[in-house]
Amino acid sequence: MKGGHRLSKGGQIDRETRLRFRFDGQSYTGHAGDTLASALMANGVQVMGRSFKYHRPRGVVSAGVEEPNALVTLGTGGRADPNTRATVTELFDGLTAQSQNRWPSLRWDAMAVNDALAPFLTAGFYYKTFMWPAAFWEKLYEPAIRRAAGLGALSGQDDPDAYDRGFLHCDLLVIGAGPAGLAAALTAGRAGARVILADEDSRAGGRLNAEQEAIGQDSAADWAAEAWAELDSLPNVRLMRRSTVIGAWDHGIYGVLERVAEHATGPSAGTPRQILWRVYSQRAILCSGATERSIAFADNDRPGILQAGALRAYMNRWAAAPSDTIAVFTNNDDGHRTARDALAHGLNVAAVIDTRAEAPESADFRVIAGSEVCGSWGRRGLKGITYRKGRGTALRLECGALGVSGGWNPNVHLTCHHRGRPVWQEDIAAFVPAERGVPGLSVAGAAAGLFSTQAALSSGARAAAEALNDIGRPCQPAALPEAEDAPVNITPFWLVETPKTTWASARSRAWIDPQNDVTHKDIKQALQENFRSVEHLKRYTTLGMATDQGKIGNVLGLGVMAEVTGAPVPQTGTTIYRPPYTPVPIAAFAGRSARGDFRPTRRTPSHAWAEEQGAVFTEAGLWLRAQYFPQAGETTWRETVDREVLAVRAGVGICDVTTLGKIDVQGADAAEYLNQIYANGFAKLPVGKCRYGLMLREDGLMMDDGTAARLAEQHYVVTTTTANAGPVLRHMDFVRQCLMPSADVQIVSTTEVWAQVSIAGPNARALLSRIVDLDLSAQAFPFMACTETRLKNGVKARLFRISFSGELAFELAVPTRYGDALMRALMAEGADLGVTPYGTEALGVMRIEKGHVAGNELNGTTTALELGLGGMVSSKKDAIGRVLSQREGLVAEDGLRLVGLKPADGKDALPAGAHLFTRGTPADAEHDQGYITSACFSPVLGHPIALALLRNGRARHGEVIRVSSPLTGVESEADVVSPHFVDPEGGRQRG
Repeated sequence: MKGGHRLSKGGQIDRETRLRFRFDGQSYTGHAGDTLASALMANGVQVMGRSFKYHRPRGVVSAGVEEPNALVTLGTGGRADPNTRATVTELFDGLTAQSQNRWPSLRWDAMAVNDALAPFLTAGFYYKTFMWPAAFWEKLYEPAIRRAAGLGALSGQDDPDAYDRGFLHCDLLVIGAGPAGLAAALTAGRAGARVILADEDSRAGGRLNAEQEAIGQDSAADWAAEAWAELDSLPNVRLMRRSTVIGAWDHGIYGVLERVAEHATGPSAGTPRQILWRVYSQRAILCSGATERSIAFADNDRPGILQAGALRAYMNRWAAAPSDTIAVFTNNDDGHRTARDALAHGLNVAAVIDTRAEAPESADFRVIAGSEVCGSWGRRGLKGITYRKGRGTALRLECGALGVSGGWNPNVHLTCHHRGRPVWQEDIAAFVPAERGVPGLSVAGAAAGLFSTQAALSSGARAAAEALNDIGRPCQPAALPEAEDAPVNITPFWLVETPKTTWASARSRAWIDPQNDVTHKDIKQALQENFRSVEHLKRYTTLGMATDQGKIGNVLGLGVMAEVTGAPVPQTGTTIYRPPYTPVPIAAFAGRSARGDFRPTRRTPSHAWAEEQGAVFTEAGLWLRAQYFPQAGETTWRETVDREVLAVRAGVGICDVTTLGKIDVQGADAAEYLNQIYANGFAKLPVGKCRYGLMLREDGLMMDDGTAARLAEQHYVVTTTTANAGPVLRHMDFVRQCLMPSADVQIVSTTEVWAQVSIAGPNARALLSRIVDLDLSAQAFPFMACTETRLKNGVKARLFRISFSGELAFELAVPTRYGDALMRALMAEGADLGVTPYGTEALGVMRIEKGHVAGNELNGTTTALELGLGGMVSSKKDAIGRVLSQREGLVAEDGLRLVGLKPADGKDALPAGAHLFTRGTPADAEHDQGYITSACFSPVLGHPIALALLRNGRARHGEVIRVSSPLTGVESEADVVSPHFVDPEGGRQRG
């Protein structure tokens, strides 16, 4: 497992700063500026991982985020971070890493036996193997697959770190700080535009840091550092290092993951580990560079075989080499650059093997033109390769590392996030972004197929000027120094075919996707089995479905596929990419919405007062509401709830109902707008009146119920149930924007703006009259009336005469800041009336006693007809959901209907969720007659009651029905009655 060393000079590491780290329990040292991969390479470690299916030993392939092999778990305990790429993990003192996907060790992996079974584990074997016998699936196949699946594993412990989310705005977002990105940012920054430059690396420059070239009078790396320093000095430019743009969404919105503390043991106090930014940009430029692709040949997955460009990066940036002796396999001029750089660093170059017959010659190293690498040897580290010219005899060449260059693929991923399809460009033998990709996003540099440094600089500056001119900010491209401008010289070459002359050669495989162990044979087999669509090939072979999302193997696989089928690459087609561009921890998406902050706890305005009264609280939607108010001597919650219900029925009670959704609707077309949203009529609702409304989904099922109060000619207040406040607002906004875009109507949520208290019971009018200077008589302020008014102390208020309890009731709303004071004032003014605070439990009991439907009935599967509200669906007007609510299956006579239930013996419990059956029939799905939606003990009636949905229920009043709840072990009988248990005529609420 040893090979590789630290070069004696060069690189961008701080040789004075030594960092200690551990890998698989072994201690090593590196330098500041190293990555984990470069430090391991410098310490002679070649094997850094195992492949997914065959558990073959694998070494580093790349030097960037495309790395498929060197995946490790960083840290321990709650900070353990699996599937992290060693190639982009910055080294810090005390870093701890473990290899993955191996047992018992990286050197000796028992699962490597899969490699010997490779002939039985070809593409699609799982589709064929695990189909029979069927009984094996649950007991054998599934457990075995689950044990083998996955790469790294989470620790299962709580992550101690915080994550955050944020929002940023700019005129121009520049994605990538290579030569094109730096030129674009300099152009826009000098023009005074608001610029955000985001780059995934810790050091600006991109490939400039990996090459030995000059820009103007400076080295490329120094020019990049100077450009970054200038940008940092501009107040209108925001620089974001260690920040990956993960996706492109609508309207110029981009996701950016910033790794704030990944380069340290842990974040400092108050600092998040990562931040997920939502960036709003007027224009964006993609300068994401390109990824080098390989050439497929037999046994091309051995540790020590890597991208030629990555080999240069390790030498030039990190002063690390995988071996003293290297070779290069290439089909283009770029591979020769690796050989020249290796010589400059004092390494031996065994040969450059070039597939082109007219390959450029060199006086410094041996070039073998018109040849191809056809094999390699060395199990845990490359020892040498075999090569041949044409179909000639294979010759052996000893070397410890092989750099492979099959060309460069522009990183087009973000341009595909709106389903853009890249197009083939023949002169560079690669796919480039389509002209119409993401609106507002242009592409520059290597990402656009412009591979020379001069072309990258010029295209970046030009793209920035065009973007700013497009948004009305006059701009000229920045003046830039001269740089390398060599043309691309490549002859496409995808696969070295191995003649099947021996048993060993018949077993040889050329690897396309190294992480998922996809070989050229898998592609051929998929085509033979008629999986010829590129999308089918991807899924049948898992090509491009590894954690690198196809960055390494996709285009190579398409080239091999084209070669096998005889079709050109453009005709073969491409798959497309989806966000995120690189893996994103779920914790970053959650941000601070975790543990106790998973969702915000909303407290009612009277929460502090309720706490003083000893209230027990419950979650209601996003809110914390008082559930009941126990008093001294009460030993059970039922005692408390019964007392509260009887107090309201006999006197007066108050309840904070601020949590009900409140939506202001205003505009000349507000009446017609509500008439479309509600199934019942609202066009003629008089000013000063409320109306109970039914809101249907487009499929005709119930969405929500509530009230709409008309305060003025063009002003309505809509209320919703607590849990549905958000969904209803989204629905109403959709109708406003999409279904009625030209209507003069505006909506805004005011749920948190107004505190609202329900005052219910026979003495409600007497209590309310003490704080409101208003005639509250039945004649002056009848049932379902509403008005804007003021309290006697001058505080503005809204008053609604609506009831959810079946009693005389009012709902009084005041600005939220007065909510607590209002509750205290009502308690003080009503002391002699025996005013009693009541919570959600008592509220629920009273609504069941009255037969009001609520969340248990509005469960997304019910219709207005089923809930006894079918008559409210108007046939005289159109409304959302009206037509589909009349579908044959929803209006059948024997359909479910809302009924009331009371125990036949007057005492048996009626549990919610219990199913109903006709007497004498089996308790099974075939004979199911309905189910109980809500149940409680009625202190007014003195026995349990329930609301239920029963087949043909309205015609079955008086019938005795069987109640069965296997979950709770209840078997009983109940009388079917009207759902209106208390005051069915409604005299109390209208009094």
